[in-house]
Amino acid sequence: MYMEHEDYSEMNAGVMEVPAEERAKALLERLRAQCARREYCESDIWKKVSREQLPPDIASGIVDSLRQDRYIDDLRYASAFARDKSSISGWGKLKIRHSLAAKGIDRGIIASALDGIEGNPGLEKLEKALETRAASLKDDPYRKFKLLRFALGRGYEYDEIKDLVDNILQYGKLQETNGKGD
Repeated sequence: MYMEHEDYSEMNAGVMEVPAEERAKALLERLRAQCARREYCESDIWKKVSREQLPPDIASGIVDSLRQDRYIDDLRYASAFARDKSSISGWGKLKIRHSLAAKGIDRGIIASALDGIEGNPGLEKLEKALETRAASLKDDPYRKFKLLRFALGRGYEYDEIKDLVDNILQYGKLQETNGKGD
């Protein structure tokens, strides 16, 4: 029942390949629509363009067009990324910086994006997560170490979290003492 190799090639003999210019035009329109819905950085766009295997000059033209028409802007992307990861995901600045650098964003742009984060909205989320984690590690002798490691993994600097972890542990001890006296 399987087709022979020659039969398959005969079936595709009449199919013409779409010229690179037409594929590029369709890709540009598709990317404009995607960029209008959400932010993309230039490296994300390059990945999408490279999948199409277009000639380098055409691929560069697509990215340049998107940049000139302000569909992509690494500063705008980095600012939105930093704001979202800090306030929604509870990430610290170190983790945000590392993630943006992994996407090929320039250091100066990353610094500007991180400066745009007012205060530290992720610290409240971290505090709640640390309180929950502390309760689950109630009798663990490495409790403080594990809480510090957890917070460092979220991208916070040691100086930012040291006092927070100490306060959570101290508050937990006070709760245990007050709870036993009742």
